[in-house]
Amino acid sequence: MSGVDVTVRAAEKRDAGRGIARLPEAIRSALGVLSGDPVVVEGERPAVVKCWPARAGVPDGTVQVDAGTRANAGVKIGETVQVSTTGTLVAADRVDLVLVDGVDADDDAVVAAATEAVNDRPVRAGQTVRVERVDATVRVRETEPTGDVRVDDSTTVAVDLDPETPADESGDPAPASGVTYEDIGGLDDELDLVREMVELPLSEPELFARVGVEPPRGVLLHGPPGTGKTLIARAVANEVDAAFFTVSGPEIVSKYKGDSEERLRETFREAREAAPSVVFFDEIDSIAGERDGDSDVENRVVGQLLSLMDGLDDRGDVVVVGATNRLDSLDPALRRGGRFDREIEIGAPNEVGRREILAVHARGVPLADDVDLDAVAARTYGFVGADLATLVKEAGMTALRRARAEETPTAEIAVKRRDVESALASVEPSAMREYVAEQPTEGFEAVGGLDDPKAALSRAVEWPLQYEPLFAAADATPPTGVLLHGPPGTGKTLLARAIAAERG
Repeated sequence: MSGVDVTVRAAEKRDAGRGIARLPEAIRSALGVLSGDPVVVEGERPAVVKCWPARAGVPDGTVQVDAGTRANAGVKIGETVQVSTTGTLVAADRVDLVLVDGVDADDDAVVAAATEAVNDRPVRAGQTVRVERVDATVRVRETEPTGDVRVDDSTTVAVDLDPETPADESGDPAPASGVTYEDIGGLDDELDLVREMVELPLSEPELFARVGVEPPRGVLLHGPPGTGKTLIARAVANEVDAAFFTVSGPEIVSKYKGDSEERLRETFREAREAAPSVVFFDEIDSIAGERDGDSDVENRVVGQLLSLMDGLDDRGDVVVVGATNRLDSLDPALRRGGRFDREIEIGAPNEVGRREILAVHARGVPLADDVDLDAVAARTYGFVGADLATLVKEAGMTALRRARAEETPTAEIAVKRRDVESALASVEPSAMREYVAEQPTEGFEAVGGLDDPKAALSRAVEWPLQYEPLFAAADATPPTGVLLHGPPGTGKTLLARAIAAERG
């Protein structure tokens, strides 16, 4: 039958690198396919993938595919592709793979990981396959028989470990490179806002001309360090195939008069020449703080940045993205409309977000059956994305140290629950670093004098906990707080620590 035209959407985080297309029920019924059947997603090129059902709520007329499949099909998010059936595929006798680029891993490990990555999936010559286990990408060079085939346990898989040259002009699709939307976990709402402000002006500027409004010129991302501000900016630039220019605030400041301003002008000049492009200012507060009469250098840099942003034309082909964790320190002139048009908070993730982030970072990690990422997410309150990445890495390093001590074969190494527990004990959550929690050990016996305050504290804090039934019987409401006041050095903090120790 003929294919069905659908709109491309980003894949779910769990589907990254799996080579599947999630289709709503209406599309699957129209095509007459079941879960696991092969389908062809055709944009500039055809790509063969497995069909899987989309979750409830995914709009009809859409297909969810990951960055690798989008690269194989030559399409971007929001574009239209045709999905068609391909019939039953024969099992390949042989599949030849070649590394797309170099990889820092043992040859045997690369071969084993690549063989595992293509097993039980449909492929065709020219397609690329992501090998998460060794952080590599392989291309299907040739199949026997030719055409669309499926790889199973009977297929001989050969891997050429010499990376193909970039000068290859075979017409094969370039692999997905850089950060993609599937690499960002726990920030779906924030990502949608950034895409609206950055992606639309770069990919579809005619929409703004149609409604007669100027496209946004700048987006300001603010929030604690490590929450994914830079990651979001890079992902949006990669997905729309835009040039990405990074300006680090501390690095652009120069001791020579006029040098910092010239660096800014040069960056914007290159961005205009390479348009569509994204100019990303990391730690923008370090160069664009509120102007005063004390720092002539900072005042000139802020003035130059304002002038450059005002000088951007109305086509929307250059978008400025700033990142800061000190929003209130920025010069107010930068935060008005026409410069940074939208301020988006990128905060610490909740439990659901932490679970998504853990899944992203654990994609290529061999987890033992006793590792429960849901439980880890529940225990990591205050962890931001960078902390969770460190947690996964530390768990992996712990597993490697244990495996070496136990002389475990490489193929059997896995991250176990005890490795995760060890990592949890050593990684500190960024969002909680300004708070200190400890268990005091010295009670009222360590406090000299102050008998009346000690008795009052005991009645206010200990009695409601110790005699809760009596309070309930008397319908008495215990105090909700106690305020200690007095001159410095009189023992207020010591009393608070002592009552905590008394109650354990």
